Amino acid sequence: MLIELNIENIAVIEKATIYFSDKLNVFTGETGAGKSILINGINAILGQRVTKDIVRTGTDKAVISALFTDIGDNVLQVLDELGISAEDGQLFLTREIRSDGGSVARVNSRAVNVSVLKAIGETLVTIHGQHDNQILMAPERHIEILDSYAESEALIEDYHSSFRELQSIAKKINKIKTEQSKKEFRMAELADIVEEINALNIHEGEDKEIEAELNISKNAVAISEALYMAKQLLSGDDDTDGAVEMTQRASKSVEEYTDIMTEISPIYDRLSSAAIEMEDISEEIGSLLDSLDIDPKRYDYLNQRSDELRRIMKKYGPELDDVLTTLENSQNELDELSGAEQSLDELNKEKERLLAEVSKKAKVLSDHRKKAGERFVSQVTEELEFLNMPKVKLVVQQKTGKLTINGMDSIEFLISANLGEEPKPIAKIASGGELSRIMLALKNVIAEKDSIGTLIFDEIDTGVSGRAAQKIGIKLKQISRLRQVLCVTHLAQMAVMADNHLLIEKNIQGDRTVTTVRTLDHEQRKYEIARIMGGENITELMLENAEQYLKDADNM
Repeated sequence: MLIELNIENIAVIEKATIYFSDKLNVFTGETGAGKSILINGINAILGQRVTKDIVRTGTDKAVISALFTDIGDNVLQVLDELGISAEDGQLFLTREIRSDGGSVARVNSRAVNVSVLKAIGETLVTIHGQHDNQILMAPERHIEILDSYAESEALIEDYHSSFRELQSIAKKINKIKTEQSKKEFRMAELADIVEEINALNIHEGEDKEIEAELNISKNAVAISEALYMAKQLLSGDDDTDGAVEMTQRASKSVEEYTDIMTEISPIYDRLSSAAIEMEDISEEIGSLLDSLDIDPKRYDYLNQRSDELRRIMKKYGPELDDVLTTLENSQNELDELSGAEQSLDELNKEKERLLAEVSKKAKVLSDHRKKAGERFVSQVTEELEFLNMPKVKLVVQQKTGKLTINGMDSIEFLISANLGEEPKPIAKIASGGELSRIMLALKNVIAEKDSIGTLIFDEIDTGVSGRAAQKIGIKLKQISRLRQVLCVTHLAQMAVMADNHLLIEKNIQGDRTVTTVRTLDHEQRKYEIARIMGGENITELMLENAEQYLKDADNM
């Protein structure tokens, strides 16, 4: 429970330290005194979103700190998951909001993200404000209330798991169907590429080979003439000796003198070798001349093949290696599109299985809600009777339809405010005061299911007065016997129920407006109750009535 709250530089609150009872704590004060600012400060320490406008004008930062004691196992579990220790069951929360918009949060002096502060805050305090009544005005939110009462978390989580799996399969099927035409077009495109390149039966380096052979073919005449001339010079003809024969004759002319003059011997050897080499060259030239007998068909083929390779390289190149890489990649992608994707038949079978599973779980959840709805109506009706609404009939209208993230149900609370009237949507017939009491009844019934130690009611008395207000006060008093309650009110019937009465006052100090919060003793409470009942001009009779109110409240 919340034991102490310290506030510095929050709007018109310069500095305030507030101590709380473990039972019913009531805040009163004139309109505009700063009760909403106090709630904003509590929201800030619970990790809720606040803006830099909350910082008091002329100061660098606002600081809010709160001390909680006797924290329960639900809080300890969250702290343990966050790696935060809480000695002696105490928890100290601090939050600084700077005027430049920055924010710093601490839990037991350890710096944390505001999201951590929020996660912890949700286990410590539940705040009910006037805006919560709007939940009753929005039928789509009623299912949340019933599920909270029914403790449906495990069933909902199990249902959500299967439902999201079903959604995933359905999206995959839709995606396949949507992209089927694109896929077919792409596969046709890839097949054309593979067929086109394969038809040419290209091998690596073929373009270079063709280019070399074609270059020779184009220059065959000139090459033949050059080779013929070289062969004639080496081998000679009928009229002229060639270089081979002349070299042989030179060799023979010096041969007989190799024994007489030793220096001639190597010359002879060289001449003999030269003659042999030139004769060999002449024969090789003859072979080349024979090979240069170009076939016109071969020449046409080489030109045609060269054109084909240039065309395919222009389309998929620039190099022939790039063409072969395109072929390989296209074939791989075509294979992947053809065989890697799960078939629609298999997916549809899985979808049918999941649909049956989700439908079954939705039915279990629906039955659970129906049984819980009967108990819910009984308990809320009992609460409403106590809150001076004995003729109100509450109905949990449960309709089943298509499967959604919430199951197969749509839930709406209907009420009949007067005997004999058909139940109708709350939004159409409930007044502001009735909404407040209905929400209090719901909160009280649901609160019995959770383990949150502190409940805050911000102006739950809106639209009520007299006997109804007294009943709300009594109900808050009853709730405070089980858990700590903080309540902001304008009504004396509720204020007299307080175990700890706090007054929020706005005063002028110098040229600044300052709001203070102080705990009232019995005499001070009497004057405040009298002020709430009759205004600023307090008479002895008002004080006597206030005294009696306080005595009556103590005896309840």
